[in-house]
Amino acid sequence: MRRIRAAVVYQKGGPFQIEDLRLEAPRTDEVLVRIVATGMCHTDMVARDQLYDVPLPVVLGHEGSGIVEQIGDGVRKVAVGNHVVLTYMWCGHCKPCLRGDLTYCEHFYALNFGGVREDGSTSTCLANDTRRPIHDHFFGQSSFGTFALVHERNVIKVPETAPLELLGPLGCGIQTGAGAVINTLKVSPGSSFVAFGGGAVGLSAVMAAHAAGATTIISVDVVPSRLALAMELGATHTINSRETDPVEAVHKIINGGADFTLESSGRPAVLRQAIDALAIRGTCGIVGAPALGTEASFDVNGVMTTGKRIIGIVEGDSKPDLFIPALVELYQQGKFPFDRLVKFYSLDQINQAAEDSEKGITIKPIIRLQS
Repeated sequence: MRRIRAAVVYQKGGPFQIEDLRLEAPRTDEVLVRIVATGMCHTDMVARDQLYDVPLPVVLGHEGSGIVEQIGDGVRKVAVGNHVVLTYMWCGHCKPCLRGDLTYCEHFYALNFGGVREDGSTSTCLANDTRRPIHDHFFGQSSFGTFALVHERNVIKVPETAPLELLGPLGCGIQTGAGAVINTLKVSPGSSFVAFGGGAVGLSAVMAAHAAGATTIISVDVVPSRLALAMELGATHTINSRETDPVEAVHKIINGGADFTLESSGRPAVLRQAIDALAIRGTCGIVGAPALGTEASFDVNGVMTTGKRIIGIVEGDSKPDLFIPALVELYQQGKFPFDRLVKFYSLDQINQAAEDSEKGITIKPIIRLQS
């Protein structure tokens, strides 16, 4: 077993505690990755705070990037030394997976939030007490550590010419926002788009809408600095919803309402605004992650008689082997500057990173695991 350092959550609400752990060698279909950096996502805090049922203690982290250290005998997708991004996990054998709907895998929740492999096993334990297992395989990776053990399925090779420490967030938050726009909503040239929420997902959506050719792009948030950044990233208008009714403001900017909206805050009241801001036959995508069981309301006739559509979206409907390299290429061409969202922290600063993220000080924290 390999000795690693990782951040462990032992109780609801944290904190992250840095521990010495031991990690198994890869099985035949697994890949050992030396983690260079890992993005911190809202979903990490959702799991830490037990808004989703994730077993504790657990190593979180699900936006890892690193270098392949060792591979199992059956692995053909990557080789030792490859630069990789880690993404979500899917089973590969259920009906949704077989038809290519990877993000709607029948076992998605268990594989990404269950804290174990598909067979129920873990690969991590305390270094000084090997009898005490630590839950891992969060999103198939648990990358808040110096090494991660992942399945061949959810490791994505990326070009060595790209800045590896920057790329981890493409595995979840960034691909969620960009994929919602490009893959699901299919925002088209000349169309109008409104992002409700100006965090990493919402701003990634703004950049993607700009790249897709939308001509009216509105960012809605309550933090002035995020709204200012949205304008720099491609938004044509911004709305501070703390000061202005966003539905009225959208309809004032776009006569008749927006073609597409995206709700990323996870707040039911904001979802209602995103629906009400739509034009006839408009589409609202939902990517925000509230507590399990959260309900929302909308005007049924207002949706039915106008032909509006409301779509749930997981991971931007991404096929990551194709979509993540495409985002890297867009970044390298200067068309998707997601580096504008990030701030780096050391592993010892992980609790500060979480606090800064929750306060809106940092849009996308990235935890460096290697000096």
